[in-house]
Amino acid sequence: MSSTAGTGQAVADRGEKGGIRTALGGLTTRGRSFLAAGVAAAVCSYVLGQGDLLRVGLLLAVLPLVCAAVLHRTRYRVAGSRRLSPARVPAGSEARVHLRMDNVSRLPTGLLMLQDRVPYVLGPRPRFVLDRVEAGGRREVSYRVRSDLRGRYPLGPLQLRLTDPFGMCELTRSFSSYDTLTVIPRVEPLAPVRLSGEAKGYGDGRQRSLALAGEDDVIPRGYRYGDDLRRVHWRSTARYGELMVRREEQPQRARCTVLLDTRGIAYRGAGPDSAFEWAVTGAASVLVHMLERGYSVRLLTDTGSTVPGEGGDGFAGASQESADAAGLMMDTLAVIDHSDGAGLSRAYDVLRGGNEGLLVAFLGDLDEEQAAVLGRMRQRSPGAVAFVLDSRTWVREPSDVPGPLDARGERLRMLRDSGWTALGVPRGAPLDELWRQADRERRGVAAAGGGEGP
Repeated sequence: MSSTAGTGQAVADRGEKGGIRTALGGLTTRGRSFLAAGVAAAVCSYVLGQGDLLRVGLLLAVLPLVCAAVLHRTRYRVAGSRRLSPARVPAGSEARVHLRMDNVSRLPTGLLMLQDRVPYVLGPRPRFVLDRVEAGGRREVSYRVRSDLRGRYPLGPLQLRLTDPFGMCELTRSFSSYDTLTVIPRVEPLAPVRLSGEAKGYGDGRQRSLALAGEDDVIPRGYRYGDDLRRVHWRSTARYGELMVRREEQPQRARCTVLLDTRGIAYRGAGPDSAFEWAVTGAASVLVHMLERGYSVRLLTDTGSTVPGEGGDGFAGASQESADAAGLMMDTLAVIDHSDGAGLSRAYDVLRGGNEGLLVAFLGDLDEEQAAVLGRMRQRSPGAVAFVLDSRTWVREPSDVPGPLDARGERLRMLRDSGWTALGVPRGAPLDELWRQADRERRGVAAAGGGEGP
């Protein structure tokens, strides 16, 4: 996937503000040296009474001034465009930026220095030197950017440095257009396990039609042009005196809600290897995995917020819109940050309607109150899996963590007692292994209970 920036124009013309002051401000070290030497020669010629020295001084002083005036009044126009390939890239991967310069004037350009502004996170600022561009000609260059930190990074505006043949003056012209590179979380492939246990009809995500009890339970509607005559409901037609047809059976999808705990007090450390970034990557991986399996997927945070544009049942998978849905959720996760909240009650209020399907939670440090709230969330879902991160072990070695780790074990026990499949996440643990472990634990609980898991 690639994105093309809008074309902007940098005009080397007299339209810049500042007039002669702008031109003189663009004098290079060479130009300033010539000007200073010319003034010094003129002063010496006056003191010594040497007319020839005055002519030399005037020549030295006038040359950079003439170059600045000519460069400032140059009328050629240069148009530039930028294309990102791709415009959305996972953290740790590279994107290539293609720049194209077109000389849209009737005059050839001189030596041009091209420079693009990029955030320091993406690497050094790229610079290119372009030789003379003929009238109507073009030049294309490219550079690579890479970031280990997710986010949205502006690229641009593009800048051109114009110089005269003698190197006396340089003027900068900026383009107005810029692009945005979106660095999304990495997505790890997950095994197609059956975490939901297929309890209460929740399975692999294939569409299931609602069974109708009989002819009397059919809800008809009026006939519309193009309806199949085989769907005409004759009993309702006779009753209402107009042609009525059976409604199409409404498919029901398996649902999955991914809860991401973003509370700032629940995580320690920062950077691409922090506990919070692992949780974001895990949420992104589960969302994409469930979309591919045909689930209706919803992303929920501790603040109760969801993805903009998301429907009441989440984004539907296994459809042409699933790629767009994944893109919207990845864009949301690309910029998600810590919240100021202290609890999970807002997320519980969103889930109080029940029938939310499989619930997968990525959680930071918990206290007894938050564990109790999660226990009530479990009652609204036929299946629930929690990945609980102890942020202390993510900033130091477990052996260096002061005090016992019984508090975290107690929180995990509380979650398991309330029906969660809860797993502690040590530092650097592979998500796919934990995903498989959660499936094994659910199967073990179901076997011990003599039937399907919750």
